[in-house]
Amino acid sequence: MLRIENLHVEAGGREILKGVSLEVKEGETCVLFGPNGSGKSTLLAAIMGYGHCTVTSGKIYFKGTDITDMEVDERAKLGIGMMMQRPPNVVGVKLGDLVKVTAGNDSSILDKAGEFRMENFLERDINVGFSGGEIKRSELLQLTAQKPDFVLLDEPESGVDLESIDLIGKKVHNLLYEKKCKCENSKCSRHVSALVITHTGQILDYIGADKGYVLQNGVIRCSGRPTDLLKDIRERGYKECITCRAVNIQE
Repeated sequence: MLRIENLHVEAGGREILKGVSLEVKEGETCVLFGPNGSGKSTLLAAIMGYGHCTVTSGKIYFKGTDITDMEVDERAKLGIGMMMQRPPNVVGVKLGDLVKVTAGNDSSILDKAGEFRMENFLERDINVGFSGGEIKRSELLQLTAQKPDFVLLDEPESGVDLESIDLIGKKVHNLLYEKKCKCENSKCSRHVSALVITHTGQILDYIGADKGYVLQNGVIRCSGRPTDLLKDIRERGYKECITCRAVNIQE
């Protein structure tokens, strides 16, 4: 579904990603670990095509198509959606209007707002005065309306209170495991693919991730089972991560 080859990216006048290569298979959920400032959010932004990131070399392929130089809207139309960690306020645009347009002017999507506890926010400007949890629920409502084939989630549990994390976790699960086919044959169902950034690992209780990557200093240091990597990082930290150290020794 997604393949990244030797990606180098600059942002703010300096090189952030220094040769990242990874892949996410169709129907696979991968998680991205790494210390603050390691380039995780920059990687997701580069995949989505946000303008503050400049790809200096390397390639990004989605569904076999080279999207390295595509605009954001072109990538979205191909089926990529993103939940940003800190999305901007959009003054003058109502949340309900954006959600309806995202769903192809299907107003029935607004009936689902209550499931996200966002029914009282539809007439408000997007993200203006929203709390951290409200922003996350708003982003998930928008993604649900978009129905992407590939989802980029930047710390979905960040800034969310304990009461809201269960709702957000379940909505992320529903987003990833929604059937694309309406028939009853389970073999025809296809899960949405995802690349998820997490620091706390709380979201792993809901999404059943298949593979984990550790990003440090702009490069992928190691990969492995997400739960094993998280346990190792919690106990030893990134510098002493057993998997990363084993890779370093082999190098």
